[in-house]
Amino acid sequence: MLIHPKHSGLLVLIQLGTCALAFCQSNQPMVGPDVIFEEEKGAVAVEAEHFFKQEKMEKRAWHRHSSIKQADVKPDGDPPHLEQASGQAYLEALPDTRRTHGDKLIQGENFSNEPGKMAIVHYQVWINNPGRYYVWVRTYSTGTEDNGIHVGLDGQWPESGRRLQWTAKKKWFWDSKQRTQKVHTGVPGKIFLDIKEKGLHTISFSMREDGFEFDKWLMTQDKEFKRPSGVGPESKIKAGKLPKPFPPLKMQPNRNPASQIQGTVRERQPDGDGKVSMTGEAKVWHSLSFTLNGPFAAENDESPNPFRDYLLLAQFQHSDGTQYKVQGYFAADGNASQSSAESGTHWRVRFVPDRIGKWSYKLRLLQGKNVAAGEQSEVAEWKKAVTGSFEVTRSDKSGRDLRGQGRLRYVGKRYLQFAGSQKYFLKAGADAPETLLGYQDFDGTVAMKKNVPLKTYRPHLRDWNDGDPSWNNGKGKGLVGAVNYLSSKGCNAFSFLTYNAGGDGDNVWPHVSRRDKLHFDVSKLDQWGIVFDHATTRGMYLHFKLQETENDDNNKKGTDRVPMALNGGDLGLERKLYLREMIARFGHNLALNWNLGEENTQSTPQQQEMARFIQTTDPYGSLIVIHSYPDQQDKVYKPLMGKGSVLRGASLQNSHIKDTHWQTKKWVEHSAKTGIPWVIAFDESGSAAHGQCPDLGYRGFDGKDADGKYIYTQHQVRRQTLWGNLMAGGAGVEYYFGYKFAENDLKCEDWRSRDQSWDYCRIALNFFHQNEIPFWKMKNENQLVGNTKNDNSAYCLAQTGEVYVVFVASDKNKVVLEHGTSDNRFESFWFNPRTGEKGPVKEEVLREPRIKLSPPTQSGDDWVYVLRKVK
Repeated sequence: MLIHPKHSGLLVLIQLGTCALAFCQSNQPMVGPDVIFEEEKGAVAVEAEHFFKQEKMEKRAWHRHSSIKQADVKPDGDPPHLEQASGQAYLEALPDTRRTHGDKLIQGENFSNEPGKMAIVHYQVWINNPGRYYVWVRTYSTGTEDNGIHVGLDGQWPESGRRLQWTAKKKWFWDSKQRTQKVHTGVPGKIFLDIKEKGLHTISFSMREDGFEFDKWLMTQDKEFKRPSGVGPESKIKAGKLPKPFPPLKMQPNRNPASQIQGTVRERQPDGDGKVSMTGEAKVWHSLSFTLNGPFAAENDESPNPFRDYLLLAQFQHSDGTQYKVQGYFAADGNASQSSAESGTHWRVRFVPDRIGKWSYKLRLLQGKNVAAGEQSEVAEWKKAVTGSFEVTRSDKSGRDLRGQGRLRYVGKRYLQFAGSQKYFLKAGADAPETLLGYQDFDGTVAMKKNVPLKTYRPHLRDWNDGDPSWNNGKGKGLVGAVNYLSSKGCNAFSFLTYNAGGDGDNVWPHVSRRDKLHFDVSKLDQWGIVFDHATTRGMYLHFKLQETENDDNNKKGTDRVPMALNGGDLGLERKLYLREMIARFGHNLALNWNLGEENTQSTPQQQEMARFIQTTDPYGSLIVIHSYPDQQDKVYKPLMGKGSVLRGASLQNSHIKDTHWQTKKWVEHSAKTGIPWVIAFDESGSAAHGQCPDLGYRGFDGKDADGKYIYTQHQVRRQTLWGNLMAGGAGVEYYFGYKFAENDLKCEDWRSRDQSWDYCRIALNFFHQNEIPFWKMKNENQLVGNTKNDNSAYCLAQTGEVYVVFVASDKNKVVLEHGTSDNRFESFWFNPRTGEKGPVKEEVLREPRIKLSPPTQSGDDWVYVLRKVK
């Protein structure tokens, strides 16, 4: 026995090159050079922590985590993963400074593509049967920068032992694949060691990427070896003695090993009592919350994972037999938007009743592996189902508040209809910023790019009103004020990405972290919900863009965006949980669409499968649409139209505003021919650089971009984008802001930069509604004004023989309307799309089948002419 000189008064046992278990430093061997493992029948397995020597530890070293003590080396960006670790221990290459592709790669410090240079651990093995041995390693990978290691033999590092690679995430996983130049995800069967002689050999592993978590390794001569589902074969010892096993991890029920700190267990909170409380106004079209006081959980829990392994199901039934089946979500302490809580016993369902009278409910909380994704094998029910009833009365809301109109529904036409008021809907609003939710007041929101900072919406603080919502002692006022502003201008729509990890903005995701796709940030999502609920009361249509082109598949080369895809575009566990969480939390809002993705490049089968999952999960049947590149629209839209598809809308994009009318007309007419008309909106008109420019005069803006290039003005956009879409039978527009301006698609914080453009939107919407234009019965008839050459001089929308609307791009254009009727009494008037002024109504009997239109002025401005049969 020796007394270590660094420990006064403390005995530290050192024997045969090993240290006593309780006091061994985390990077020192647990076994001595006398321990020799033995191959038997062409196989050998070894625990990673049972190395007898470690070297080249200057920059990085392998450190041991165990059930009694975890390595205390910083930085280490993830919690211990001891649950299900073989032998209750594993090694990790620490410190860990490169966890994402955005972190700096430093050769020889946090990365080594050359084996045998950093953090090498050695194991002694007796080989009885020489030959080729395929090497498998069990690891836990949390990201794309912690999944590589090298293996060597007797001090040599053959090419066949370099770059072991893993793709599985968030679980302990065996694999044997080699990363190659062509296949970064690894090629099976390429990792092996050729052992030519019987006897004692040294097997070594060296670090490739820091943060690598190394649990166990094995070698086998079986090239067709089947991947173990658990910890794999047991070790066989030829000489020496292994230390006493680590004790089992002392886990309380429902707790995550992340709560284990240096061998201690965070005390588990008690479960709830199983009761349900209802909050909200029990009125038709108002949102009600039903909160179950259920099992305690935390948002980072691994097993059971509250987002994956629990499913709250609710059935609501009206006395007339109408039923809704609604899924719920984990709500932490029930007040996470204000408390920023990460744990609790509250599980919540949001429900919007669609009729007055008596309703009953039944809530069930299911538990089972992957139950929320529908992939469970065994499901148990947490306690008994809870039932109850409530009475719903009429809504007292009116004006812009959508609760006075009801839910927007697809009704087999190219326009959505409010279920309550029965009015048809046209939209106009903002498609920018796409990073709307990249907001500093939301919990857990970070900016990954220096040139795309988080937003403050400071210019809209003045638009927040007393009584409006906020959170965490006054946060959120800027964005809530922005919604108020857009609504006050008469607009009724805005869009936003709910997931852009790895994309242009790279600052919006609903998860607890950028790369963790199985755990959601409860307080952040509650705060999103406050904004969305408020928007519904302000008459706003919510355009959910579920992803962008940079993260909709795993096939885009040469960027760091690849690992951000959800299951590589497939409908896997990550994508199902994400879609389910969005629908459960936000699907109750009365006016929204689910957009499969901005500039979506998934395959048609992937798009169809994703859309069907949304349809079967969303109890309210909100519109499902897709957005595509201009040159990909035929390829994307046509296979998704008609019977057999659940998509019912297109979110269009172009590069030139002059094409807006004609693209809208094309897809309105094509979808009608399939027998299932689509809702055709134009959400990105104009070049990528410019889109919808700021108003002339905004902060001195003179119509030029930063490069001095002249661009479209708000007046050109009014004529060709706004009226171009509406007159083609389109459902409305959202304005994209381009990237050449200070208030652009990624950074805009001031919607007043397009103040006059919003006025023009309000005027256009009011024209159709206030003048009772039956646009849902009308269709584009440009030939009636002689427009057969696809120009933008004049458009005609008509219900033949009943009503005609003619948009004239310039009052200097000579336009003749071929209405085709005679001896009928009609009324007519001119309308100014710039001011909203309506000219005097003229009533007369038309004797001729054509009218030569004479606008009230010759100023070169645009005008609208209405001709309507007198009832």
